Amino acid sequence: MRTGARPVAWCLVAALLALPVVGVLNGWFAASRWPVTKLTVQGEFKHVTMDELRGAVLPRLGKGFFALDLDSVQQAVAALPWVESVEARKRWPDTLQLRVTERQPFARWNGKQLISRQGKVFDAPIDAADAAALPNLQGPDDRLAEVVSFYADVRKAFAGTHLAISGVALTARGSWSVATANGARIVIGDRDLAGMRLRRFLDVYPQMMAGHDQGFVYADLRYTNGFAVRWPDPAPAAKTTTVRRS
Repeated sequence: MRTGARPVAWCLVAALLALPVVGVLNGWFAASRWPVTKLTVQGEFKHVTMDELRGAVLPRLGKGFFALDLDSVQQAVAALPWVESVEARKRWPDTLQLRVTERQPFARWNGKQLISRQGKVFDAPIDAADAAALPNLQGPDDRLAEVVSFYADVRKAFAGTHLAISGVALTARGSWSVATANGARIVIGDRDLAGMRLRRFLDVYPQMMAGHDQGFVYADLRYTNGFAVRWPDPAPAAKTTTVRRS
């Protein structure tokens, strides 16, 4: 009887010894202990501001160093419109470290949203001058990758000309067009014929532009054996006034 009681007694002793240890650890790791008082940020920013980062992080710093939830911090910072990715770490005894990568805009999408260099569409405020410097790509949302690919192909095709491409567009009916930086529009039509039509247009482009300093305003490449070009309206002739001396 005595021998069988010993294991139970040892278990009771171990449990009683563990209670003070648990109590000490609970006090050590308590949410109010070791508050996080410092924030360091690594990254190069043009659009992300420190005020935005502080605003996302501060509501989550009310807990102590050990209770701070890094996943919650990362989610809050990642929700900022210009943040591409974020990594949060703690550094003993009171510091939260953030490594933030800012989104790099590649183009505008349908005139309202932006496309990052990683191919993600996002909403973010942007200065008018910065927005104007980006190409404007237009098309159905489910064909974004195709529109981006077409834009890259068109830029290569026009690389040997003085025409700067400011955007491309795809209609719901599948017709492609190109916009130039000087405001001209080039309608291409079906993409399967785009390569042939662009080569035909660009082959005669230097001769076509001879004597036309202002450039064209519209070109339709959808013809079987050629294309149509519209030139800007000629400026009205200045009126002359004759002054007679009496």
